[in-house]
Amino acid sequence: MEQKVERKKRTKTPEQALQTLMRQCARSERSSGDALRLMRQWGVAKEDAERVLAQLIKERFIDDARYAEAFTRDKLRLSGWGAFKIRAGLYAKGISREIIRDVVEPLLDDTDMVDRLIASLRNKLRSLRYRDNNDMRNKLIRFGISRGYNAETVVDCVDTILGELNR
Repeated sequence: MEQKVERKKRTKTPEQALQTLMRQCARSERSSGDALRLMRQWGVAKEDAERVLAQLIKERFIDDARYAEAFTRDKLRLSGWGAFKIRAGLYAKGISREIIRDVVEPLLDDTDMVDRLIASLRNKLRSLRYRDNNDMRNKLIRFGISRGYNAETVVDCVDTILGELNR
């Protein structure tokens, strides 16, 4: 019989949490939402967590605007995400709507979005299994929308690709 081993919840004092978060933030960008989530897992009291977060922000270890810019650049260029998925990802990370609007929107108004989408759809088409052209079209549209692109833009790009194939 297997015995269930109960794990002890790892707790940290506010000072330990501050030191750990300083080290983590020095290695990679973190959002304020990430920091609060970690401190909650560590069992840091809410008031202490807010005080630690305020200190991290004051010392510029955490800057949500800087995090939002880095997140957006990475997801645009490396992951091929569209505007809707990027906004949702930032919101899930605890970034305020104002920062998303002010910092991210100018980056998303990039005209390269359509070119990225077409390249991503062409790449997907190489590995796609389909019964007929209609099935292929539907799968490409679902793929484009799942990447966070506007449905109308996705349909236009899929039709462009299929038009090239039928020539």
